Amino acid sequence: MARIPPNSVGLAGEFAVLSQLTLRGYDAGMTLGHTKNIDILVLDPRRGGRYEVEVKTNLETRTRDSDSRLFGKFVTDWQMNAKQEGIVDPNLFYCFVHINGSRTDLSKYAFRFFIVPSAVVAKYLREEHQLWLKDNPAHRTSDRRLFRIGLPNDRPIALPAPLASVYEDNWEFASMPSIVSKANDRRERPNSTPNTDARKSGARRLA
Repeated sequence: MARIPPNSVGLAGEFAVLSQLTLRGYDAGMTLGHTKNIDILVLDPRRGGRYEVEVKTNLETRTRDSDSRLFGKFVTDWQMNAKQEGIVDPNLFYCFVHINGSRTDLSKYAFRFFIVPSAVVAKYLREEHQLWLKDNPAHRTSDRRLFRIGLPNDRPIALPAPLASVYEDNWEFASMPSIVSKANDRRERPNSTPNTDARKSGARRLA
């Protein structure tokens, strides 16, 4: 697959999410500017709800799911920021977009969408990073975090990731499950940063 600039990947994800929201009857609009706090504003004319959506997109040529010794089976992952551990708002949701390209036909892309409440994301980011630090004394903390969409496991996992079966194509914001332990409620938004494959190595086409 020819390399696609990260900004283009990010825009592709945002437009894809916007189209899905519009097709489902939401009034949705993208925000503009390099320092924007959120990506998409959503109004639900049926219930009168107002929501904010942050879009995180990755682009891969993936042929199978991942299986981590520490974190179990998962669909894929997205890089996040340490500040997002403390952003909890009942009206804020992350839409994680996975774009999978064909290894044999570069014109074909498959899109998957996972819509997750900010409280679920914040809790997982905090606990995942702490587990990663404890696993190896050589690991050192940084502002990088990883969020995963998980799959059922056939062995005990200390920290299973939020499941694809719960959050994939779950566009009903008002009924979204978001029961997690208490977290700090901060409304600051981190600036967008280039995403990488892991905390310690390897650039990846993410936005």
